[in-house]
Amino acid sequence: MRVRKTIFILILTLLAPQAVTAQYLYKLTPPRAIYAPCDTATLFIIGDVMMHRKQLEHDHQTFLKFIEPHMQDADFCIANMEFSLGGKPYTGYPAFSTPDWYAEYLAQCGADVFLTANNHILDRGLKGLRRTISVYEAMSRTDGIMYTGIGAKPLVIRKRGISIALVNFTYGTNIGPEASAPDALRMRKADVAAAISEARKEGADFIVALPHWGNEYQLRHSANQESWAKWLAGQGCSVVVGAHPHVVQDTTHINGMPVIYSIGNAVSNMSAENTRLELAVTLRFVFDRNSGTKKMLEPQLDFMWCTLPGRLTHSYATILIKEWANRRNDWLISSDYDNMIQTLDRVKSATGIE
Repeated sequence: MRVRKTIFILILTLLAPQAVTAQYLYKLTPPRAIYAPCDTATLFIIGDVMMHRKQLEHDHQTFLKFIEPHMQDADFCIANMEFSLGGKPYTGYPAFSTPDWYAEYLAQCGADVFLTANNHILDRGLKGLRRTISVYEAMSRTDGIMYTGIGAKPLVIRKRGISIALVNFTYGTNIGPEASAPDALRMRKADVAAAISEARKEGADFIVALPHWGNEYQLRHSANQESWAKWLAGQGCSVVVGAHPHVVQDTTHINGMPVIYSIGNAVSNMSAENTRLELAVTLRFVFDRNSGTKKMLEPQLDFMWCTLPGRLTHSYATILIKEWANRRNDWLISSDYDNMIQTLDRVKSATGIE
């Protein structure tokens, strides 16, 4: 037995150098991936960011505090800036001129793209519009902020091999444009068609239409909105996400194109029926590198609620309802929680949104 053991050890000793050499002579080829992962680009869209006079009297740091993580998690957060930065004196409705720090606050919360084509962008006239653009241009240089809705060109944003064009336009402005002035993209088919055509020239894989349209405070879309939505589908748009009515409106699909007629406000001092209920829209665009195909997933809709001072916090605060649905005891005034749930049920019933 000892002899056999000795012979076995001797054989191992003689072969060991060859075994060591073999490790260097015969390297295994690393395994090849049988698939390439899909790349996804996400957009998080919120509605009308407003600054009424009473909002100026409260701490703005809570305004978007509770949805800030969602704003920052998205590749691009898009917000409708329903005001001008016209300088002092600062004013609210009906002619908004908001402090510059409000735009800076939005950027700090995670907003990447400011929508400017709305009816309040010219509230301080040409001078106010030019000043607004200058502030956004400065923020573009320092913070990478982008804006769209001024002029005829769309904004094309790119992430992970996916190109998305944003076409933002408005039914009109409360104050008419001046001759030879920079202006918001108007709801004229020739102008919007030109912007969509430009998006294609710039290589956009998807076109997101962001109209400022519709009848205020109506939970159902108008015939004009529907006509325009059908036209936008015919132009090859991928999705429509509208604003302006200050309430959530119904949704549909037209030839496979999702249409969210109105997502309502994001933060405001409004308290009329249904105006405090809002939507956040998450759009996901997927690039399958195996097949080379790109597609948009079905939009994710999340209801939000804008709490007024003294209800949930001592200032204004916008929240995602699903995150607060079972937290009635956290309200300073619990009846506002009840109001939120009742409004949610009423709007769901009227719009058909689940």
